Amino acid sequence: MEPRDGRGVHSSQVGAWYWIGVLAGAGAAIGVFAAGLVPFRIAAAVAAAVVAAGIGLAVLQWDEAVGGAVGGLAGGFGAAPVVSGALRRGGTRGGLAALIGLGALVIGALAFIPVVGYLEVVALPALALRLRRQAPERYAGLRTLARD
Repeated sequence: MEPRDGRGVHSSQVGAWYWIGVLAGAGAAIGVFAAGLVPFRIAAAVAAAVVAAGIGLAVLQWDEAVGGAVGGLAGGFGAAPVVSGALRRGGTRGGLAALIGLGALVIGALAFIPVVGYLEVVALPALALRLRRQAPERYAGLRTLARD
């Protein structure tokens, strides 16, 4: 293939990597928003992946759609422990949805910075794993003592 510009870089390939990252970050934002609205983590992640992939196919091409789908899964699974923890601690679903929506807007806006969309896809599931490890464990012995 011949380079399209004088620097030896295929401008369409560079543009494709940028837009894949943007769609991955946008998918993560959609996943975070879906986790705030839908109480089931798998349903939120799958719905976000389908919506982000649909946007990728409608606007760009299949590779961006795959990036969006991966981002949607990562965002949905990554935000689910935060949402469930906030609801367990007494947060209301409406207030939490509003705050999560604002967070999703910030995540979506940050996706337009080169490489940040890819970082969001990695950071959100890592956050979920960290929160899950820090959660206190429940022991059956303590529950049986509480009944007495």
